[in-house]
Amino acid sequence: MEAHHYVSQINEDIHQAVIFDGNTSDAKIMGIEYIISEKLFKTLSEEEKKLWHSHKYEVLSGELIAPGIPEIAEHELMEKLVSTYGKTIHTWHTDQQRDLPLGAPMIMMGFTKDGQINSTLLKARDDRFGISTEEKRKNRANIRKPETDPGANAWEKGELRQFVITNKADSAAHKHQGPAQQSH
Repeated sequence: MEAHHYVSQINEDIHQAVIFDGNTSDAKIMGIEYIISEKLFKTLSEEEKKLWHSHKYEVLSGELIAPGIPEIAEHELMEKLVSTYGKTIHTWHTDQQRDLPLGAPMIMMGFTKDGQINSTLLKARDDRFGISTEEKRKNRANIRKPETDPGANAWEKGELRQFVITNKADSAAHKHQGPAQQSH
């Protein structure tokens, strides 16, 4: 699915984004993303890092775009974003259900290599915005290529983290399970 991020900057190291499934009047809010600097990411615990993805590939591939701003400004923005990390939570899976936000929220990850994105969707996006992902990739070849922290992109290593919806009664019973106790 296509994701449109509307971003605000909290400080030098933290941005927050509301994610919509389009940029038209009928677009649905489908989630949020927190974006942090490489400096801040390095301070996270190894377990926390597993919830985050690198933006390196999205930037360098040309797949991440900032439509409506001059090319030089977009390039400068991408130079800043290339070393950032995102924690994305989708609350409405609009590619599956357009009427209601059903199901559990999901931690989402970013693309990390060629061949992962649906090429038909990418071409439709490029046509709609009058851009070329391949041209953007070429124009970004001079952007610094930071090392990706090995704790990020945990899904590539099969270490998936997701929300689990549990029944409160089942959860409470599970907490109290333990050695059998007698009372007199």
